[in-house]
Amino acid sequence: MGDYMEEKSDNIRRQMIYYFVFAALMILLNYIIQKINQLWIAPMGCSNFGHIDLIQTLYCSLEPFNMPELIGSIIAVGITYIVKFFLDKFIVFKKKSMEIKETSQQFVKYFLFAILTTVENIGIQFIFTNFIGTPLEISFIIALSIGYLTKFYLDKKYVFVDRDREISNEE
Repeated sequence: MGDYMEEKSDNIRRQMIYYFVFAALMILLNYIIQKINQLWIAPMGCSNFGHIDLIQTLYCSLEPFNMPELIGSIIAVGITYIVKFFLDKFIVFKKKSMEIKETSQQFVKYFLFAILTTVENIGIQFIFTNFIGTPLEISFIIALSIGYLTKFYLDKKYVFVDRDREISNEE
């Protein structure tokens, strides 16, 4: 029994290390995508297609909001969520199934938990920065750490569930 518990503990530790390394890589990828959009895509797109009203309004406008930044952020978050989902599914939690139905259900749960933990991150960062007086950088690190830890356990327990564990729980 001791070997089983030790093996299980080592497995969770390995999963957490991969999970957090991939999270850090996704933060970096998000930043790179946003910088590429800011430095090349938005200027090129707006100079070539900015005369089209729809593109001007939805992508090139700086009033009342910086639309290139907003759109770049949305695209970056979308790409990094999709990439991280597949890294988590196949590498972190070692799921091999490519069934469309199962993967779709997993992705919906994954995305909903991402929204939930994003709200958690924002709340924690807001509290630390505004009520405790913690510098933004420290608040950001604390909030992301707690959020990713929460997300890891939610993903492990509800998204990438072991079918063997699921069957034994039903019996």
